[in-house]
Amino acid sequence: MKTLLAHINKAFDHRIRLAIMSVLMVNESADFNTLKELLGVTDGNLASHTRALENEEYITVEKTFIGRKTNTRYKATAKGRQAFQEHLEALEKIIVVTSDSD
Repeated sequence: MKTLLAHINKAFDHRIRLAIMSVLMVNESADFNTLKELLGVTDGNLASHTRALENEEYITVEKTFIGRKTNTRYKATAKGRQAFQEHLEALEKIIVVTSDSD
């Protein structure tokens, strides 16, 4: 079991970061308000978790203006997609190994 846990990515330990990446894996991009509404989180909470993913280079942030309002969009990077896929595969291996032991 210890070797299986070695492939779990700490960046996705938190449910909000896991959810952000899940949304970005199936959508080309998502804006701040969409993520906030989908996940039911506060502005500050979402900002801190997207910053953590950005620091890992798992997402990119694009700020534009729509009229006079800023629009912040997030996209998963190739590095982020790969890391998230590896994380999911590690979770699947844990499920298979533990279900086989029953």
